[in-house]
Amino acid sequence: MKRRIFLQAGATTLAAAALARPHISQAAGTRILRYIPQADLAVLDPVWTTAYVTRNHGLMVFDTLFGVDASFNPQPQMVSGVDTSADGKTWTLTLRDGLKFHDGTPVLARDCVASVQRWGKRDSFGQALMAVTDELSAPDDKTLVFKLKQPFPLLPSALGKISTNFCPIMPERLAKTDAFTQVTEMVGSGPYRFLASERVPGARLVYERFDGYVPRPAGSPDWLTGPKIANFDRVEWTVIPDATTAVAALQTGQQDWWEQPTFDLLPVLKKDPNMKLEVLDPSGSPSMLRFNHLFPPFDNPAIRRAILGAVDQSDFMTAVAGTDPGGWRDGVGYFPPGSPLASDVGMKVFEGPRDYEKVKKDLAAAGYKGEKAVVMVASDFPVLNAMGMVGADMLQKAGIAVDLQVTDWGSIVQRRASKKPPSEGGWNVFFTSFNGIDQYTPAGHLGLRGNGANGWFGWCNDPKLEELRAAWFAAPDTAAQKAIGREIQARAFDTVPYIPVGEYFQPTAYNKSLSGIVKGCPIFWGVKKAA
Repeated sequence: MKRRIFLQAGATTLAAAALARPHISQAAGTRILRYIPQADLAVLDPVWTTAYVTRNHGLMVFDTLFGVDASFNPQPQMVSGVDTSADGKTWTLTLRDGLKFHDGTPVLARDCVASVQRWGKRDSFGQALMAVTDELSAPDDKTLVFKLKQPFPLLPSALGKISTNFCPIMPERLAKTDAFTQVTEMVGSGPYRFLASERVPGARLVYERFDGYVPRPAGSPDWLTGPKIANFDRVEWTVIPDATTAVAALQTGQQDWWEQPTFDLLPVLKKDPNMKLEVLDPSGSPSMLRFNHLFPPFDNPAIRRAILGAVDQSDFMTAVAGTDPGGWRDGVGYFPPGSPLASDVGMKVFEGPRDYEKVKKDLAAAGYKGEKAVVMVASDFPVLNAMGMVGADMLQKAGIAVDLQVTDWGSIVQRRASKKPPSEGGWNVFFTSFNGIDQYTPAGHLGLRGNGANGWFGWCNDPKLEELRAAWFAAPDTAAQKAIGREIQARAFDTVPYIPVGEYFQPTAYNKSLSGIVKGCPIFWGVKKAA
């Protein structure tokens, strides 16, 4: 099936108002990049949430100790030198000269220590690093020292990850904020400053080039590595929930770049000689139905397991990306196809016609008693809207008493952090997508954590999954890692922390006057605009 999701008329009115709003007075010759993000930026803190819109914002504002290149190799970023002891248990990192925060204060090692510690309480990869860290200290203003319980060769990869949650370096006074409380004051040391005074929630965000930023002296931009050269004085994000308004703004030159054009409007953009369409992330976007494991009915693994029989991944992906076979794929397990740990373990559950009557019987046998399930669906995020509507329909056909609650993505991002019962503002199900690289290995795969209250939204409590994850980190070679990956997938199909619903490949669209857009995710340094 192919679905065109029409949003409320109010969204179009809001977008039109944002486009028409006069900009604050700017000097003649000001270089401006105008961009349409995937959704509104409801949360500013990239440690507090895994939302990609917050990650993209955070990468502009905050710099990182390391960065990964397009081959997934970590490279020094804020760090000028790295020294590792012979036994691999002591890492000494030296900061580059000239690093400054947006408030004019120098970046000191103690700022970095506090930032890493805060990030390490929330991020999956960070938790693994901090679990083997005996001591993290700053013996002087330029030096960080990790003293580890055991070798952890992935330390630079953890500190430089492009996926959520990345490790943003912020002043110590902000990094001391509890990891489960949002930081709202945006003071980083990245190439752009966030202008809070120009923020219009639901409509507009503005960033200004930070004149005090000192890029790396050599190389070229490659994902999060190389010199971060800000070629624009301002980057303005305009939130346009209505797709037809967005495509018109792009074609008339009111906007330069649309992060995620809807799939049904791609033919229009393909015909425009001034537009370029490009998939920035070749790893794709694996998608999921995520359960809340704290409350009925989905606190019961047998009920979660029964729902597997209702899932047709092609239904989800056709709704998201249409009938173009190059835009999506099904047959997606807990590790994306083509990734090092992908396997056929457990995949037979998705084969053959869907039998809803059997699913209903399986639910009854599992103990389902007709409890309502609050299913949250994003109204202003077309991909997730399509996915959520298919999912809600599927759950209803399977006999689940669905309480469908359609709201904006920003509200879902905040609400999914609530551990309250669904009847008190909590939830039972939401739908989301990740970049494929986030799910290549257990290191950063949030959906496969089983660490309960300390885990990702949904709070799956599965000690066996955690044991297998620890075994993967300790595996001596690739063959052993792949064997553990098969065990992890088998366990996931048994306990069902979430359900994979397919994978799509999201193009971005921008005016051909832009150059320097790199692969990976929306990155704003290095981008240029022809006069």
